[in-house]
Amino acid sequence: MQVITAFAVFSDNNDLTEGTCMQHSAVAENSWFMPAEWVPHAATWMVWPHNQALWESGWGVTLAEVQVDFARVANAIARFEPVKMVVDPSAALRARELCGPNIELLELAVNDSWCRDSGPSFVCHPQRGVAGVSWRFNAWGGKSEHDLDESLARRILNGLGMDCFGTPLSNEGGAIHVDGDGTLITTESVLLNPNRNPGMNKAEMEEIFARLLGVKKTIWLPGDPQYVTGDMTDGHIDGVCAFAKPGALLVDATRDQGSVYAEVVRENRRAIELATDARGRKFELLELFEATDAVDTEAEVFCASYTNFYICNGAIIMPAYGIAADEEAAATLRLAFPGREVVPVQINQLAHGGGGVHCITQQQPAWPLKG
Repeated sequence: MQVITAFAVFSDNNDLTEGTCMQHSAVAENSWFMPAEWVPHAATWMVWPHNQALWESGWGVTLAEVQVDFARVANAIARFEPVKMVVDPSAALRARELCGPNIELLELAVNDSWCRDSGPSFVCHPQRGVAGVSWRFNAWGGKSEHDLDESLARRILNGLGMDCFGTPLSNEGGAIHVDGDGTLITTESVLLNPNRNPGMNKAEMEEIFARLLGVKKTIWLPGDPQYVTGDMTDGHIDGVCAFAKPGALLVDATRDQGSVYAEVVRENRRAIELATDARGRKFELLELFEATDAVDTEAEVFCASYTNFYICNGAIIMPAYGIAADEEAAATLRLAFPGREVVPVQINQLAHGGGGVHCITQQQPAWPLKG
């Protein structure tokens, strides 16, 4: 039977100011670190979509269709590990209807549904176990209401009884990738955007990554500096590339060399080829060609990047679009992740909102840490 959790911090009546985060300056350097996504998970966190105006007025899809896509992703992950779904109380009945009985629903007031960005980034410590970072979430530079989502990470961590680390850095989980071996990759078009961190420079951001995430080297890609994609994130890294292992990256690619996006792909690829990781390694690259045939040309934005996959226990949850390119992407992912089952999940309606599987999921590492 499906569980609805309603302990205090997850209650709709909860005081959103309850609980605090330790500021990053109080965190000792080189002790906490963010594990790679492929380490074993205790759970995957998601947030159920409920904001009809955002989806139907903003992206031109029906909320009901988007909810089906979210449920597909959640049910696919639940085959491999626990899924904890934050649900606004107004949408609890619909979530119960579509989510399988082994998905835990947690009632909590929220604005939107992108847990990768508004949820916590979990970190680990050799003696103190698991905690989390609550980034200063401002809805990708104030693009939508976020009075509830700005405290979501803190509320989740308080509910779990975990330490919460705050920071002045405006950031989202989808803006960073780590390899668990000291390397972080991000994009200039997001973190250096005046709508995120005016007045803050790279060195200051890198110090925060070192202190909170155990990062020894930050690699900066251009991202989408001219914002040609119309992506509301301004060019998140999880649409550009993803680690397969330390020293190896899956990179977004396009066969449409005449498109405006092709130059974005080339510039990011060039920056990756020039970079080395925290251990001085050049990157082994494997291309994932975009789902160009799935793109709705009438849509304001469409996430066609197969790099927006999610690594869960024993599997890769892959965005799929019902086109021939899905199988090519699946074959590439099988090559990159031997021993993991590749599970394609069709997400065309979610893609109309500018996101993919990775955008709506957030991993909580298992403790003690393994792998």
